[in-house]
Amino acid sequence: MNADADVVTLARALRTEATRANERRVLVLAGGRNRGYDRLESILDALSVPITGTTLVGPEDRLRCEHRRQVNASDLLGTTRAVIAVDVHEGLQPNALGTVTGAVDGGGLLVLLTPSLETWPDRRGAFDESLAVPPFELDDVTGRFKRRLVETLRAHRGIAIVDLEADRLEADGLTDPAPRLAAAAPTPPTNHRFPAAAYEACLTVDQVDAVAAFESLFEDDRAVVVDSDRGRGKSSAAGLAAGAFAAGGKDVLVTAPAARNVAELFERAGELCERLEGDDATVDTRRIETAAGGAVRYLEPSDAIEALESADVVIVDEAAALPVATLESLLGADRVAFATTIHGYEGAGRGFSVRFRDRLAESDHEVTDRTLVEPIRYAAGDPVEVWAFRALLLDARPPVDQLVADATPETVEYRRLEPEDLLADDRLLREAFGLLVLAHYRTEPNDLARLLDAPNLAAHALLHDGHVVSVALLAREGDLPAETRAMMYEGGRVRGNMLPDVLTSQLRDEAASEPVGRRVVRIATHHAARSRGLGSHLLERVHAEYESALDWLGTGFGATPGLLEFWHENGYRTVHVSTTRNDASGEYSALMLAPTGDDGRALHDRHADWFVRRVAALSSDALDDLAPDVARALLRTVDADAGPPLSMTDHEWRVVAGAAYGPGLFDVDPGPFRDLVVRYLVDDPDTVTLTDREERLLVLRALQGHGWETVADRLEYHSSGQCMRALGDAFCPLVDHYGTDAALEVRARFVDE
Repeated sequence: MNADADVVTLARALRTEATRANERRVLVLAGGRNRGYDRLESILDALSVPITGTTLVGPEDRLRCEHRRQVNASDLLGTTRAVIAVDVHEGLQPNALGTVTGAVDGGGLLVLLTPSLETWPDRRGAFDESLAVPPFELDDVTGRFKRRLVETLRAHRGIAIVDLEADRLEADGLTDPAPRLAAAAPTPPTNHRFPAAAYEACLTVDQVDAVAAFESLFEDDRAVVVDSDRGRGKSSAAGLAAGAFAAGGKDVLVTAPAARNVAELFERAGELCERLEGDDATVDTRRIETAAGGAVRYLEPSDAIEALESADVVIVDEAAALPVATLESLLGADRVAFATTIHGYEGAGRGFSVRFRDRLAESDHEVTDRTLVEPIRYAAGDPVEVWAFRALLLDARPPVDQLVADATPETVEYRRLEPEDLLADDRLLREAFGLLVLAHYRTEPNDLARLLDAPNLAAHALLHDGHVVSVALLAREGDLPAETRAMMYEGGRVRGNMLPDVLTSQLRDEAASEPVGRRVVRIATHHAARSRGLGSHLLERVHAEYESALDWLGTGFGATPGLLEFWHENGYRTVHVSTTRNDASGEYSALMLAPTGDDGRALHDRHADWFVRRVAALSSDALDDLAPDVARALLRTVDADAGPPLSMTDHEWRVVAGAAYGPGLFDVDPGPFRDLVVRYLVDDPDTVTLTDREERLLVLRALQGHGWETVADRLEYHSSGQCMRALGDAFCPLVDHYGTDAALEVRARFVDE
């Protein structure tokens, strides 16, 4: 082919066809990097695309258009571009590929600058380096993900491939689509409260339904959730609703991970306000004001939380890219809407769908849900969307319920899922990865590459009639050399060794990184087969496989009572809880160990002992907002032999017994009360019976030190005085069980036995 001229002709043909069909196309320029940029510049010069509609995603700003590095690709969320070029010569981040693909508009081009497709899977870049966690090296990282990606590029419609080294057209990417029938114009719903113009601006029936859902926010204690895949018009629907509220005199507060994420929302809101009010509307990229006194204004999430009371309506765009804790704070608004993407383009995991939706359901808000299915920015069946979903498994799903509904521990086969087997069996890969995606809040496209290429990871599964019903992902950790352990102890960080890193750097145990273990990174069981012991059966088989080869098995997760109980029942014991909440889960993270050898047992025992010694102080400081039920569950998952034996002086026992049975006061010396509560919750003796409410009282007042009025209000005591008396009553069984002669003598003075 005639290099420049033929590549330009091809690019023009791709864009013409894409525009006619309202689809997108991919152009792969495979070969030398400089040659690729030469062809790209020729293409951009020839296409009728404004420079403002073009973005280069790569390590260097080599063109006259907007530039982003792959690590900043999330900046493109909520935006659209006519052409996006991605330079992957120095490496590819799967999350970035998903994000930029979703930002290409109908009629647009995604241009990939790649090495030769034959050699690309064997090349290692920055992302691959992140997979080479100690003690592994870069040579241990494989290229299976890129090998699979290349196969999908060659197999899918709408993807043109040019071999720059051979000046050869491998595929022209043209699909010659049939003409599409024009869809009927959507019509406003009956009895609508928004202006008709808001509905007349909608492009699909789905979008009409979504805009109508926002009308519920005229009432207090309402929430709206609008979700969709990319390109379905959820941000436009939110913008039309925001403009309609503002035109009616309402103050609409909009927030998102970044201001650029709400560009489409503000554009639609501004267009509607200008249509309704003409020059009377003041429209800016971050603020719109209407003659009716309404407004649409953007604030960063932290500022928006502080301003909730000043707004009539709050709209959160790209909600899944925000931490769960931030989303929970935004629920403080009486009338709030969340617009979010379903299939992982955010690159921030699934905290919204897995964790936050539970919080929303528990709130006082009446929730209206809408899902947009019909594409707006490009036509249904767009070949680039089909390719991206397959290449990154964005729509991966576990097997349908009927295939695994009868699974039990007796019917399943235990199997290690070798990466080559997953690469060769697309159904097996989709089922395993789909189960991880749906069951865990933090599975993303990057994890697909980790599953296939990372040398420290191993996947294990239970199969029922050949279908994945339960899956666990384990990371090898520890076994680090002395120089690495010293570096960690002195403040350095080591990738991929989460448990040893925390135990060494935060808890000051330089020897913690020497034993070798496996951390359970993810575990998931199909929802149609839960509560049958399959997860426990999988852990049992994993334990049996690794027991003789490891010092410990471990895990770390956002602590909830149910999860803590599950892991405790499977032999894992808590040794640490984080002092800050996880951004994605909104929970404090618990670290648990299940020793499998002498070195692992020694590691566990000293850290369990240290945890019990410090937990009382932590409870009244960094963990003073830990939910009481989580605190109770945490201490009950600590080894009962951990920590020092209860050692209280006779005087301390008299103080405690006096508060329990006599006129004594907790407030004069809380220390011994705290020690006693910790011992009780760690021991959980069968002979002591306290109600859940009494145990929550012990946590809130004795451990966390909350004031009497606060505790009385949270636990619904009629008064502070009643709460004080209840605390004394709760300590009576503890004095009876643990008390020394000094304590029992005090009891005898006030109790007629």
